[in-house]
Amino acid sequence: MLENYSLPSVLAGPILRRLETSRLTFWLAVRAPADVKLDLLPQGREPQSYELTQAQTEVNLISAGAHLHYLLIDLPLQSPLPQDTWINYRLALRMEDDEEAGWQDHSVWALDLCYENQELPGFLLSSKVSSLLHGSCRKPHHESGDGLVAADQFLAKHIRAEKGTKVDKEKWPAALVMSGDQIYSDDVAGPMLRAIHGLIEKLGITEEQLAGLESKVPAKASDFYQHGDTYYRREKFLPSLEKNRKLWLVLFGGVEKPIFTADHAHNHLITLAEFLAMYLLVWSPALWDLVETDAPEGLTPEEAALYESEQKILMEFVAGLSQVRRLFAHLPVAMIFDDHDVTDDWNLNRDWEETAYGHPFSRRIIGNALCAYMLNQGWGNRPEAFSGGTLEAMTQAVTVPGTNSYDEFLEHLFAFENWDYHWELDPPLLVLDTRTRRWRSERAGYLPSGLLDWEAVTDLQRSLRGKDAVLLVSAAPIYGVKLIETLQKLLTFMGKPLMVDAEYWMAHPGTADGILNVFRHRKTPDRFTILSGDVHYSFVYDVELRGHSRGPDIWQICSSGIKNEFPAKLLDKLDHLNRWLYAPRSPLNWLTRRRGMKVIPRKPVGTHHGRRLLNASGIGLVEFDEHGGPDQISQLLPDGRQVVFVRREEEARWD
Repeated sequence: MLENYSLPSVLAGPILRRLETSRLTFWLAVRAPADVKLDLLPQGREPQSYELTQAQTEVNLISAGAHLHYLLIDLPLQSPLPQDTWINYRLALRMEDDEEAGWQDHSVWALDLCYENQELPGFLLSSKVSSLLHGSCRKPHHESGDGLVAADQFLAKHIRAEKGTKVDKEKWPAALVMSGDQIYSDDVAGPMLRAIHGLIEKLGITEEQLAGLESKVPAKASDFYQHGDTYYRREKFLPSLEKNRKLWLVLFGGVEKPIFTADHAHNHLITLAEFLAMYLLVWSPALWDLVETDAPEGLTPEEAALYESEQKILMEFVAGLSQVRRLFAHLPVAMIFDDHDVTDDWNLNRDWEETAYGHPFSRRIIGNALCAYMLNQGWGNRPEAFSGGTLEAMTQAVTVPGTNSYDEFLEHLFAFENWDYHWELDPPLLVLDTRTRRWRSERAGYLPSGLLDWEAVTDLQRSLRGKDAVLLVSAAPIYGVKLIETLQKLLTFMGKPLMVDAEYWMAHPGTADGILNVFRHRKTPDRFTILSGDVHYSFVYDVELRGHSRGPDIWQICSSGIKNEFPAKLLDKLDHLNRWLYAPRSPLNWLTRRRGMKVIPRKPVGTHHGRRLLNASGIGLVEFDEHGGPDQISQLLPDGRQVVFVRREEEARWD
């Protein structure tokens, strides 16, 4: 464990979360408990200052180790902040372990937090959403560039200093929306896992008790990290019994998929400390100089070669983390989980749930992932959802991972149903939980569960009343690529849903009918912008519904991945076959659930003739008109290019 003075004051953050005119939410991880001073400096308006001690209710202090503490700040303001006005802020800390140093702001602990020629970070509260950034699927060791770096480059172009900060208000995004797979807990590079273990030791993250989970699992986490099979061979911790074959497939079977692969499932995160360290390392540059990533002893020649190739890619990822931290400090960040934040195919179907939750080993892994998600992502989306004892219970639980009281808290998380949320933007942002409120098939356990159960669909319908336009976030696209959905349906019919990602809205008849009825309801908004990810390629569909009266305008926008891509040759073939098999006059269109709809594709400019799918890591940019509908849709790439999607009316007809 490092002495305090060897660690940076701020380990990760600050990250802006939900921002409102009368309430601000910040997240940051620090090496020691700290008091907080926040100065808000709106241009041309009176400043506001707040000094918050650890004892105040506005600051939630979560201690997960000797040198790992989280400050979750949910601050009601003395007077409302102005909209459409640039607001600089100074966030200073007085560290409990170094009070003599007094108040220290970013000029001490994050010199690279501001844009060029700026002295302070800042943000904009938009009265109307003129644009936003969105994306999903950020795998650190994928060989592509990082879309969050592209997002930071976009902000850098639209901010400048001329007698104070100037921003292009029409171009400045109202939010950054990340719609899943912010981490890949089931697909971890060897060098990343090595860094995680080094960081756990240096921060003194509380040790987890593993006794009783499985006979081959060491009783203490520290022994588990040192075990000869902890790198690339974690499947060996399960006994080789037939009764555990299903569990093996749940945790490590991603490598068996012939199409959608999880190449490094054998490095699946297991302990709470591993999950917590992973978040710090993918969001912050501050800790990488403290950890070693040299290959561990005992690797096979094949594993050693893989480790070396992963290390080169990972170091390129690390080089962009200063820009990622800067991005998070200037935009409100909305997040929601998808499967890889927890584990591949999380809650896919009833068989999956019975297998995974029925074994103490996998149950603990899922619980650890959810606990880390709540702390790092979930709380900032909707802080009030965790009042009433949930946050207090987590505060106690993370100090004793692996104990009975910790397991009791995990049971509470398994039953928790308030992961979804909405932000009062204009149009409002509604974010769906498509993972924990699922419609399980009663007909057969292997059939995919619906992404929302009936109660969740009803709640969605109720929340849409009285709105003219809405930004609806669904991790998986509601309107996907027909051929790929047909492939998913075929393999599910054959009883092989785990061979592909069989999770799509139309897979379950109840959920499919429910969401389509939401769109057709007479009190539904006139404009739906659906923001999705998940699939590792990007596309845009304009959807029109046929009925007695004209239905709403629907835009299905998928941006994926932030740092991940689909196998290029395979996607080329699927894109070509999809255009041929589901051409406007093809009778196969009658076999889909899109009868009575007109789905109009958009072409990514600059791609080959007829291409509808863009296979390029980046971040989605949606620019809106005055009515709350998309005006221009594009993907920002890490190399600086901007790929615009243009409507292809001639490539669609009524199904």
